[in-house]
Amino acid sequence: MTQNKRSPQVVAASRLSPRRNTSTAATIAELVDEQLRHFSIDPASEFGVSLARIARHIYDTQSDLDTLWDTTIRTVATIDHADRVARFNAQKFLSFQLAKLLDNLQNSTRKSYQSLGYGQQTVSAKGPYAVIDNITAIFSATPVIARTATYIYACAEWIADAFNGKELLLEIYSRLLNPTSISLANHVVDLEAGPFAGDYLAWNFNSGMAAIDAVLSHLLGHNDVLITNRNLYGGAYQLIHDWFAKPSNLQIAVETFDGYDAAAFAACADAAQRKYADRIAAGRCVYVYLESPCNPHGYVLDVPAICQAAHQRKMRVVLDATVGTPFLYRPLQREVLTERPDFVIHSCTKDMSGTGSVIAGCVIGRNDDMFLPKGEATATTSWDQTMFWNVYYVKGAFLNADAAFEVIQGLRTLPLRMLSKCICTDVLARFLAAHPSVQVRCHALDDDPNAPLRASLLHLGLPAPLFTVDFGALPADAFQRFFDCLSPTFGHMISLGQSNTIVSCPALTTHSELSPAALAASGLTPTTIRIAVGDEEPLDLIHHLRATARLTIDPLVPGFSDQFLPHDVTCELVRQRYLAAHQRYVDSQLS
Repeated sequence: MTQNKRSPQVVAASRLSPRRNTSTAATIAELVDEQLRHFSIDPASEFGVSLARIARHIYDTQSDLDTLWDTTIRTVATIDHADRVARFNAQKFLSFQLAKLLDNLQNSTRKSYQSLGYGQQTVSAKGPYAVIDNITAIFSATPVIARTATYIYACAEWIADAFNGKELLLEIYSRLLNPTSISLANHVVDLEAGPFAGDYLAWNFNSGMAAIDAVLSHLLGHNDVLITNRNLYGGAYQLIHDWFAKPSNLQIAVETFDGYDAAAFAACADAAQRKYADRIAAGRCVYVYLESPCNPHGYVLDVPAICQAAHQRKMRVVLDATVGTPFLYRPLQREVLTERPDFVIHSCTKDMSGTGSVIAGCVIGRNDDMFLPKGEATATTSWDQTMFWNVYYVKGAFLNADAAFEVIQGLRTLPLRMLSKCICTDVLARFLAAHPSVQVRCHALDDDPNAPLRASLLHLGLPAPLFTVDFGALPADAFQRFFDCLSPTFGHMISLGQSNTIVSCPALTTHSELSPAALAASGLTPTTIRIAVGDEEPLDLIHHLRATARLTIDPLVPGFSDQFLPHDVTCELVRQRYLAAHQRYVDSQLS
């Protein structure tokens, strides 16, 4: 019986058949009979009669579920909130009913399993049979940590479809997909894309650097051209310049633009197109890699305008938005599609998890950029050009279930932590900038050249919790003693986005890969301190700064610590900045 002679109901139901790809059944009854014969069950036996009745109901239900899904898609945007609540709870209870049927099935399944008569060694080796014991885990209040390397599959044809990306119920192997990791990916898409979440997918990686490498490996080919902004995380800079640009690897050309607006980018992009006209004529492509807010100064690029300019030139855009997080910056929620980057990267090691106890990364992109089943294509993309098959499936830098769970837990408190950090950044930057001998680069300051972009692009106009200060006029010995004595209130460690405030000297650590010229162009000197703000009370940080300066700097530069703001003025600064930020936050919740 050919596919086009089947009714739509039978076509839908046949997806549940163990012979889904080879079935000749033209009716539900034939599907049921075919299933019983596949497993060598006598349809006339008492067991066979019961099994057939259940299978018939299940095949009928598949068609009804398709109708329910179609109805939801067509109508959910037009019904009022109360009806949405009613539908959700009705479907939630339906999930319990279906799971209860599975739970009831497990009693007889367990009895059949026990009747196989395995010896003790075999029983020990096999352990609990997961299909029997995992049903109640469906209703865990948090995603289950699926600590498994592989998965039980249903039958030969279903697993064949799984390997072709056409059956997502069977995840095959945790190097590819894992339920806990998928929960995180879905959650990140909801946070990042909001009303456009249905248009996007995310893949998780075992570090932020692995996520960056995945996107660049997915896009870049030999002799392509990559345009980047000046201030990049040092690891990304090294990956781009020392691997992708290496002649024995991909020999990409790298061009860098200074400034933060579309004009600076456009000038660089046009110059690159002229400079590499021969490569472009040979079919090579130009891509754009941005970091915003960028490391180490926390400055914001005009990403919407740069994306517009790049897309007008047929260039695809990658954005590392780690420092902003979905709390502070949501570039995929721009109404105009061409203002959005094509891919967004997060190092979940940072503020997404928030504790510094896990290494993770993710990439978010449009659905047909991220995954299509084998053999399928859209108007713009073939399945083998998607990130899943091109990179994710073959490279192996996948996030494990425990790490995914930790990131999910961290995301629960993201807004509260980020609001606190942004306020603390505002206070610290203003306190330090009031000292005549300290140079502060932070867009929290009203007169900072990056302040207008911060005000227009970041949530509530709050500053990114990352900035730099320079003590360039200090004697080297005084600076070193000052920096070393910032511990324990300021953490001496690498990274950012943790619960404690971290200080580092970028020229000696995260940006040590840069040449002296590149360091100077990035606004970094040996006495530049990068401050990654944590969750502490700002007055505790300020008290330690003042005391450390008195201990280490005043003996060589008398009176240095006295030039900080007095305590009573500092307290008023804290009060004002807290009230101003919380007023904006409350107003945003009520609007």
